[in-house]
Amino acid sequence: MSFELTKGLLDRIQNDVEVGRDQDILAVVSELHPSDIGGVLGRLRIDEARYVLRLLEEETAAEAILELDEDLRERLLEGLTSQEIADKVIGHIDSDDAADVMADLPEAKAKEVLDLLDDEEQADDIEELLRYQEGTAGALMAKELVSVRADATVARAIVEMRQQAREVDHVYTVYVVDKDDRLIGTLPLKELLFSAESTRTLIKHICDTDVVSVRVDTDAEQVVNLMKKYDVVVLPVVDATGCLVGRITVDDVMDVMQEEAEEDYQLASGISEDVDATDSPLVQTRARLPWLLIGLAGGVLSSQIIGLYEEELRIDPKMAFFMPLIAATAGNVGVQSSAIVVQGLAAGTLQNMRVGARLWKELRVAVLTALICGTLIFAVNLALRQSQALSYTVSIALCTVILTAALFGTLIPLVLDRIKVDPALATGPFVTTLNDIFGLLTYFSVGHIMYDLFH
Repeated sequence: MSFELTKGLLDRIQNDVEVGRDQDILAVVSELHPSDIGGVLGRLRIDEARYVLRLLEEETAAEAILELDEDLRERLLEGLTSQEIADKVIGHIDSDDAADVMADLPEAKAKEVLDLLDDEEQADDIEELLRYQEGTAGALMAKELVSVRADATVARAIVEMRQQAREVDHVYTVYVVDKDDRLIGTLPLKELLFSAESTRTLIKHICDTDVVSVRVDTDAEQVVNLMKKYDVVVLPVVDATGCLVGRITVDDVMDVMQEEAEEDYQLASGISEDVDATDSPLVQTRARLPWLLIGLAGGVLSSQIIGLYEEELRIDPKMAFFMPLIAATAGNVGVQSSAIVVQGLAAGTLQNMRVGARLWKELRVAVLTALICGTLIFAVNLALRQSQALSYTVSIALCTVILTAALFGTLIPLVLDRIKVDPALATGPFVTTLNDIFGLLTYFSVGHIMYDLFH
């Protein structure tokens, strides 16, 4: 059943908080799903959100906090004591989520929280996860999992699984390891059910050794691609020696996909660092300014190109009417081409494709597009009784800029990817500015030739 937070209900909760009607507040929020509680907390003032959070049961409060936006969660935790964070949050969530929360805390406070945890093993797991570099499988994984020894009998394995499952909220799969904890495979539920009555069957005789795993230093984007490729909801994580150290679930991967999509969108829009609407004007300006300055430099260069061909504009001022068309078409084609390449690189579909093959494919698309657009604009100019020189100039220049823009839009992200630079930088202002400059240069160069031929 879906929940909608109306203004009337929000006002009621705020009034209850103001006068301290705790039971009335709990009557409203305690029956909600944690994600809906997170939505309520997000609409309240930060002091009101903390008040409601302190009323909730510990497990409910922990789950609700995980549903909050990272910036809001950080502000909310600032007003909680280390003891409250340890008891009400960290002690009731998986190690991967706990590590994410701890990473948002000041270093001194994070250490206090770890020291206050009742479960020493959980504290060690969180400390281990915090040591992994951000953006790797190690930083994504959770330590909670169920594993059995390959040399154990089915009966013994079932006993061990029951004991381990008490500490794991969701058992996605059962892993099989050797005596040194090296990953061997997985234990299919079907095989376990059929072998449950046998006390002598060994796990190694019924386990599936065809298992896909990742190392702790594997890039997060590669983890996403592997889960999509093999259509799995969980991936085991191993260290350099092959020992099983954790697992990554599909919800962790979804978070990575969302973060990557947001980052690529900002890069494509000319924002050089990860910013949020709640960031200060100084931070947002710092993120936006670099590419705006590049665009400004491109605009100055474009104006200089126009100045070089002032004579052509004096001969036929109508050439100026088509400058926006040439620049806009070049920018649009370049962004389209680069967007397709960036999408393919992100999805892993272009990893094995040669640069020459990709350029040849894009060139064929560009030729068809250029012929259609060039023919149409030529027909339009003839219908408007434009001069032959102008008609040929616009059509030839348009065809040329479409071809060059498509090649730039394809080649630049491929090159950036080869030199380990995020190819999303190629879209947006970078390609648009570059194609604006080459588009105008091409337009006036063709115009210079055409007006010499027809005059």
